[in-house]
Amino acid sequence: MRVPAASLVLLSVVSVQVGQAFGKQLFSLAGPLGVASLRLSIAACVLLLVCRPRPPVDRRSLGLVLAFGTAIAGMNIIYPALQYLPLGVATALQLTGPLTLALLASRRRTDLAWTLLALTGVALFYAPGAPAPPAIGVLLALLSGLAMGAYLLLSQRAGSQTVDGSLLALAVACAALILLPFGVAESGTALLDWHLLLAATGLALVSAVLPYSLDLSALRRLPARVVGVLESLEPAVAGLAGLLVLHEHLGLSQWSALACVTAACTGAVLSRR
Repeated sequence: MRVPAASLVLLSVVSVQVGQAFGKQLFSLAGPLGVASLRLSIAACVLLLVCRPRPPVDRRSLGLVLAFGTAIAGMNIIYPALQYLPLGVATALQLTGPLTLALLASRRRTDLAWTLLALTGVALFYAPGAPAPPAIGVLLALLSGLAMGAYLLLSQRAGSQTVDGSLLALAVACAALILLPFGVAESGTALLDWHLLLAATGLALVSAVLPYSLDLSALRRLPARVVGVLESLEPAVAGLAGLLVLHEHLGLSQWSALACVTAACTGAVLSRR
């Protein structure tokens, strides 16, 4: 029985956010860059063993692998952001990256409403009485969001060129090579602790290997518009994962902010032709 493509995207969303919640718990064993680099390195090893890709032989494929890998590495900036922000807040800010790219490419006046709604959501994080998120955390989450926008575009392109996941495996390996020096510089020999290695293996499977593969498969079968709507659920899922796994209790203004960002992303995608 073939699994519906929309279910693949929803499973990817849940997998990523639950994985990030558990990943944040590992910060006591290694720093966020250490956890992120170890996660990507293990994921790369798994994908390379499974897919056994051939090295790219032309400039076009090599360029796609490098761009795709850089985007994946950039998305992992969300881990340092989690040092300063609750998971739901960080994910909502991250999602404004793809939303901003989509709205900048649009020339329709109706998109102004979705822009204002998203800005309202971000402003609610600074509502009176709500704890203002640290500027460094906000900046890191927004940078991760820009990389996420590039990742979605490049993932669709990679999925249209191969059916065996070889480009994905090479891109994740590239991302791991980009991030690993920063992880080693931050965490050093702590990355060799077997408790961390065991936990990072589970994290890599749940929050990298599984969702990246699901995204690649879904983007072959679904229009980007539909995938965008489903990805818009990430702030709500992240808020729940943060509550259930990390016991991060958000205030009313913060939940309202998550709702605004989710609604803005969903509306922007649904109104796109």
